[in-house]
Amino acid sequence: MTTASDSLARLPSLRVLERGWLSANSIVFLDGNRLAADRPMLDGAVVVDTGYVSDAAQTVALLRDTLNGRALSAILNTHLHSDHCGGNAAVQAAWACPILIPPGEADAVAAWDAKALSYEATGQECPRFAYDALLPPGDMLLLGGASWEVHAAPGHDPHSIMLFAPVHRLLISADALWENGLGVIFPELRGEAGFQATRKALDRIEGLAPDCVIPGHGPAFIDVPQAIERARSRLAGFEANPDRHAMYALKVLVQFLLLDRRVLSLAQIEALLSSADYLVQLNQRYLHQPVPVLARQACEALAKSRVAVFDGTGLRLP
Repeated sequence: MTTASDSLARLPSLRVLERGWLSANSIVFLDGNRLAADRPMLDGAVVVDTGYVSDAAQTVALLRDTLNGRALSAILNTHLHSDHCGGNAAVQAAWACPILIPPGEADAVAAWDAKALSYEATGQECPRFAYDALLPPGDMLLLGGASWEVHAAPGHDPHSIMLFAPVHRLLISADALWENGLGVIFPELRGEAGFQATRKALDRIEGLAPDCVIPGHGPAFIDVPQAIERARSRLAGFEANPDRHAMYALKVLVQFLLLDRRVLSLAQIEALLSSADYLVQLNQRYLHQPVPVLARQACEALAKSRVAVFDGTGLRLP
């Protein structure tokens, strides 16, 4: 039986640096890279996504170890959520390499509009960086000696892209598809349509029919039809009950901050719920709870899921 490792081995230059839930996976192509048909081959490696700012030093160290003396020639971002691009500035400082981003948020990056880029809206951080070129859907890249197509993957993030290698049947899905679910559909939190776009992204993945998916979080997997079915089932539940999606988003955003800080008091959680725009809006649109009540509900839900310990005064990692 073919495994995910077998599929990844088809590209000997490919390395997957599996991180966790605070920092997205980083995918490295050691050689055989060209960013457009009319550009020369790069002399060094390319990395896709750079993790969260709190892990930036670890990201640089992991890359140094993986590159083993090679230069890093480019950073590619699937989308600009902080857990995927928070290490951009540190990695660029270490290797002086260009950054390529999806086109949808180019103006926000150029102006460094932290609200439009979701960092203020989520209570997260991302050091400022500048982009050098864009990754529009429809482009073709050479990564690790293989051709990769750039595909739009709106839903979780309206500007997200995926990378697909048709010959090797490999997909870098970012947060459009995980092995067991999918990410928060952020447009829905601010009252914009996102569920239908998410369904279309899943349909696109099904149409591409990858043999193996490298997700934004978690290990690479090959049970792609089952993963798509699980994601569609979860999406259907969100569509039927948007409050359920709002509560899921609340848990995810509080958990993310907890992963970063390791301990959160109820007062800190209440401050987050009162200031981070996504959390303010999801409460105003869906949950309609006083902030202290909502903070306690988030703590109890995370404790019930066993991803945190709640002692009545705040959360800590188990």
